[in-house]
Amino acid sequence: MKNKAILIGLISSITLTGCMFQDQGSQVNNKTKEISYHLSTTSEILLTSEAGAKVSPQPSLTFQQGKAQGKVITIRPDIIKQNILGIGTSFTESSAFVLAHLSKEKRAEVMENIYGEKGANFSIARTHIGATDFAVDGKYSYAPVKDDVELSSFSIAVDQDGFKQQDHAGIKDEQFDLLPMIKQAYEIKSKQSDKDLRIVASAWTAPPWMKDIEDYYIKPTAKNNHQGTGGELKPQYRATYADYLIKYLDAYKKEGIDIWGLTPVNEPHGNSGQWESMHFTPKTQSAFIKDHLGPKLKVSAHEKVKLLIYDQNRDEMEHWTDEILADKETAQYVYGTAVHWYESTNKVNEEVFDRVHNKFPEFSIIHTEGTIDDLGKDAPEGILDPIRFKESNWFNNDNFWWNENATDWAYTATWAPKPEEHPIYTPVHRYARNIIVSLDHWLEGWIDWNIVLDSNGGPNHVGNFCGAPIMIDTETGEVYYTPIYHVLAQFSRTIRPGDKALQVETQLAGLDSDALHASAAMSKSNLVSTQLLNTTKAAINFSLQIGDQFVEVSIPANSVQTIQVQL
Repeated sequence: MKNKAILIGLISSITLTGCMFQDQGSQVNNKTKEISYHLSTTSEILLTSEAGAKVSPQPSLTFQQGKAQGKVITIRPDIIKQNILGIGTSFTESSAFVLAHLSKEKRAEVMENIYGEKGANFSIARTHIGATDFAVDGKYSYAPVKDDVELSSFSIAVDQDGFKQQDHAGIKDEQFDLLPMIKQAYEIKSKQSDKDLRIVASAWTAPPWMKDIEDYYIKPTAKNNHQGTGGELKPQYRATYADYLIKYLDAYKKEGIDIWGLTPVNEPHGNSGQWESMHFTPKTQSAFIKDHLGPKLKVSAHEKVKLLIYDQNRDEMEHWTDEILADKETAQYVYGTAVHWYESTNKVNEEVFDRVHNKFPEFSIIHTEGTIDDLGKDAPEGILDPIRFKESNWFNNDNFWWNENATDWAYTATWAPKPEEHPIYTPVHRYARNIIVSLDHWLEGWIDWNIVLDSNGGPNHVGNFCGAPIMIDTETGEVYYTPIYHVLAQFSRTIRPGDKALQVETQLAGLDSDALHASAAMSKSNLVSTQLLNTTKAAINFSLQIGDQFVEVSIPANSVQTIQVQL
């Protein structure tokens, strides 16, 4: 179905400096741990830390011969796992709106820092099909005319008509918008050797007239017993909605943008009607793909577009994969599963990834959304700690991002199903832990949500303010690159499309289970990149073992470290 890195049932050997490579499913001879790669020094070490390092090069370290003792992280280049698509972020109307407040020169600088080879050089991205909460005014679609089953009114003009100064004080470029933002990223990529930029597109909802509620969403109120909803597709418009999604692909292709991946809808469980949404169950999404979207894509100009199911929280993904990927009639159209992280502020749910991968190893898992949500919001009823619930002082303050200062929607909530999984957290740790642990458990790509927001975490037309890697004061033009930006940039620059994840084995007796996290990948040129997160307030000394050699490492307190070694 696709070129996976897992070499199941390997019979022949692949040699690199005289050693045998095996897939994880093969029986591993312990002697492979003693392979000699003839290493001398590390190639490059990069550090981002609370102490102030920002993707900063560190002195090289020298390898020693032998088997390390004590705290040891062992990298196994002889056990190759999944293919990696890369690290990325998202294009949203809100991000474009904020960037439209900068001069063209300043905006070009920011965009280069996001997509350029000397910047983060993100290789995978997400965007929205129609309105989302991160749209300036929300409540729009590309087919607004009711019962227009031929979709003759279809237009993506709203993605490129810009923002008028008379309506939005401070706008410096009235032509800049979502589609121009994507085109500028494409232009940056076209001028460099590394041109990778795969875009996943997700609709938050079908046009209202296609849904049973005939509205974008119905908010929860006392009158409806706080049971808001996004509604479901009317049966007679299921085929029309599939046509709508393909019309979007057509329109973007006409503008020079080839969408790489597609999800039928964002968050099919809905959001209780708080903003644009639309519901599917595993059964109804399977039927929609099998009977409508899959066959229509297959005979369209977009046969190669990668269809991803689900697109919501990790803890529920297994139910969806069991229903959809186990159905061969549906699965023939599916590339993989998209997931988010909002089920917990500290758990990664890697055991779910393992189970899903073991059942359906030929299908990808891609993280398509994660952010620091509910930023600075007043606590609703039922929050036991309303003071800590509401964050403050995050703009131009690195200390906020490196320490336990963030909460989310379920923090100390009496009404939340598992409030213990939503403790106060450190934003950098949430990002780095999630990425590192996920990559170590079969994830192929990791995408952040809005790349740019204003200093308040918006605009968001329903007040769902969030953090972003880059935050901009739209009044002064001050651009703040948060520590999240530098962490993502460090990962993106050292985890590239086509890399292969490697087996990592840890022996960290005496450390708390959350103290030190590690993952590793190897490039086509056999450059091994090990990603490390130290969540503690003290340096951690350990040994990095590769084959029959090791290097003694000290990862500074509260930091993200990347160690690259050329085999």
